[in-house]
Amino acid sequence: MDSPPTPAPLTLHLYCRIDVLVADPRALVDRAVAELRQASVDWSEEDDDLESASAELRGDVALSLGAVADISRVIEGVPGVEFRGGWCGAEPGPPRETFAPGGR
Repeated sequence: MDSPPTPAPLTLHLYCRIDVLVADPRALVDRAVAELRQASVDWSEEDDDLESASAELRGDVALSLGAVADISRVIEGVPGVEFRGGWCGAEPGPPRETFAPGGR
């Protein structure tokens, strides 16, 4: 007896909201800059260079948090699920209405 056919993979969109408390902004920014320096970035194909990108991170804690957040780990170890890409951004202030509990 043959097994039933495996269904085709589904592409799903996972929207996440994670609240964090940053007790040491300098440590966060330093980590973001260090990870940027270690990344395999072809700066010749970018709009900026390593130093200007580092300065941008140093000037924006929320941008730094988005840079170090590894959203691929959200589904790590879940059988049959493969991380295909995504984006994580951080913003100061209250949540956007669409991401607030009870929002649309």
